[in-house]
Amino acid sequence: MTFDFFCNYCLAKKSVVEAFPFNEVTLVFKVGGKMFALADVIEFSSINLKCNPEKAVELRERFMAVQPGYHMSKKHWNTVELLSDVDDKLLMELIDDSYQLVVESLPKKIKYEIEVG
Repeated sequence: MTFDFFCNYCLAKKSVVEAFPFNEVTLVFKVGGKMFALADVIEFSSINLKCNPEKAVELRERFMAVQPGYHMSKKHWNTVELLSDVDDKLLMELIDDSYQLVVESLPKKIKYEIEVG
């Protein structure tokens, strides 16, 4: 997966914005003000994604490239190494899952605005 594809894939989702809240190299994608994906814009070698805790453990056991989230909650976030045993199709599914987890956690009003918007 290329950096441009990753960015465009995330931005194509409803109500997604990009930001640099931590520093000038860590690109964060948010929906409803909450993060669902992060990546380094200089060294695009991995992506941090939110994940259901049970699924996070399963993915870590199944794929060498999936590790507990770097600088994130190890329970709810995974770091997925690119150019690894995780193909682009699965990576897109993981991005979708991360986005959906965040949307589902939002207050009803914000979730409604996203779904209608």
